[in-house]
Amino acid sequence: MSAAARDFPHQEAGRQSGSFFGRRKGHKLRSHQAELIEHLLPHLALDIAGAAPNDLSSLFDPRADQIRLEIGFGGGEHLVAEASQFPASGFIGCEPYVNGMAKILAQIEANNVRNIRLFAGDAAELLAWLPARSLARIDLIHPDPWPKRRHWKRRFVQDATVAAMARALQRGGEFRFISDIDDYAAWTLAHLLRSPDFAWIAERADDWRLPWPGFTMTRYGRKAEREGRRATHLRFRRM
Repeated sequence: MSAAARDFPHQEAGRQSGSFFGRRKGHKLRSHQAELIEHLLPHLALDIAGAAPNDLSSLFDPRADQIRLEIGFGGGEHLVAEASQFPASGFIGCEPYVNGMAKILAQIEANNVRNIRLFAGDAAELLAWLPARSLARIDLIHPDPWPKRRHWKRRFVQDATVAAMARALQRGGEFRFISDIDDYAAWTLAHLLRSPDFAWIAERADDWRLPWPGFTMTRYGRKAEREGRRATHLRFRRM
């Protein structure tokens, strides 16, 4: 394994005790995966040590017409599908888990996807780095629910992160959330409903029972369905 893969990621800042993610590494990387971490990731990785560009579209070639963020993209299926479907848009994927990063790099290479940039660290720090009103959409799909009460403070959806997403989103932009854990879906709905910055986009029950048009099911989502867990799909518009 390369030194870059072994030390992944260097971008991590000092919020260890309060981070919203758990383990950073699982099974050993295959040799090609380690090579992708070593050689491809540096070309796609965002460096948040300095100031963000005023216009995030400049991070992409050709320049993107809008920017979207997916927090915790897992195996990357949804993010790669969205980037392929909307080639004129720019996509930022945030994932601290090294095996997930290796998986999406393999898909980016295989499909020659050019409109994805990656951040291997804490999404809260990425949100703080992004310019205000720079994103058209934020997706949070099947995040870790941290089911034990003493761990609820580690859930990504908190009042502070809701405010941070509101700052980063353009007016009329969307935050989209999916979870097969009813408690976390209720938690998220409660946090977003009490925010003055978001409005819940739902007119009928199917608006939260069914995925939005064009949604790409993830491997985790299919696993949840096989095990009899129904997901809740929530959409919120930035006011």
